[in-house]
Amino acid sequence: MDSRVRNRFPAARMPHQDDPQPALGQAICKLRKDAGQTQVQLGEAASIHSTWISRIESGSTNPTWGNVKRIAVGLGVRMSDLAELAEMLEADQPEES
Repeated sequence: MDSRVRNRFPAARMPHQDDPQPALGQAICKLRKDAGQTQVQLGEAASIHSTWISRIESGSTNPTWGNVKRIAVGLGVRMSDLAELAEMLEADQPEES
């Protein structure tokens, strides 16, 4: 990888796979409830088991990029709208020390 790219995206700032991203789960939960869907219904629409939807919404696991795309489709929203809501929710959370 080019050092200029590495410097623009330092590894210390990138979340690890096991680093929970609760704002993404909160965004999914909010959009799901706004759409009047249960976790089972979203899971069926996204072809993801409802237990995984629950774990993602609670922030105990991070979805893969492909699952984020399938969840967005299941919610009837663009991935960019899901990401924007997650960023807004993340900005509202107090920072950990």
